[in-house]
This record gives sequence, C-alpha cells and structure tokens, in this order.
Amino acid sequence: MKIAGLGFRSAAPESALAQAIALTGHRPDALATAEGKAQAPQIKALAATLGLPLIAVPEGDLANQPVLTHSPRVAARFGTGSLAEAAALASAGPQARLLGPRVQTQDGMATAAIAEGSLT
Repeated sequence: MKIAGLGFRSAAPESALAQAIALTGHRPDALATAEGKAQAPQIKALAATLGLPLIAVPEGDLANQPVLTHSPRVAARFGTGSLAEAAALASAGPQARLLGPRVQTQDGMATAAIAEGSLT
C-alpha cells in the first residue's frame, strides 16, 4: 500500500496538494497528514475528489519517524524534519519505507512524500 503524506500551508488550495502528489510520480492508496491539518477543507476535498481515505496522524506519532529531509520550521512545529515524510511513514505501518524524499510545489504551498508498507 502506498500512502501519500502531505504537508501544506493553511492558505494552500486543493490544486497545490494535488500538484504535490503528482510530483511524486505515484498513485497513492490513501492520504495522510497531521491530525490538526486533517480537518482542513482542501485536504478533505482532495481526498473526496480522488476517492481516497484520509488518515489523521496524531502529532506524537510524527516525531520518531526516520525522515530524509529537514525543515527547521516544520521541526519546530511538528518535531520532525518533514511533515509529509513523517505522516506517510507513520501511516504505512511498522515496516514502511519512503520511496524518496518529499517533493515541493514550485510555489512552496504543499509538499508530498510516498511511503510504501502494510497497515498491519
């Protein structure tokens, strides 16, 4: 199962989130983000548009994930270097692996990373 972890600014439109996923080059089976961001209208709309489940990751589950990239701003807020990478890993199960580092939209409004694993 492939999980797309997403990080995004509160003003990011749904199209920026979709673009970030497209930049990964993968078709995910589910979307994931931090619990607080999972209530944002743009990610709920994207999940509905794509017909994918949306996983709300508790913020405490983000900090211990072995991410590949590091943003000081994200680290200060979420305790991890990449929200997208950490959400994908936390949602894809204990043997999950990232398929690459996060990608970012040109406007910097959204990031996405894909983790593969099993939810068991």
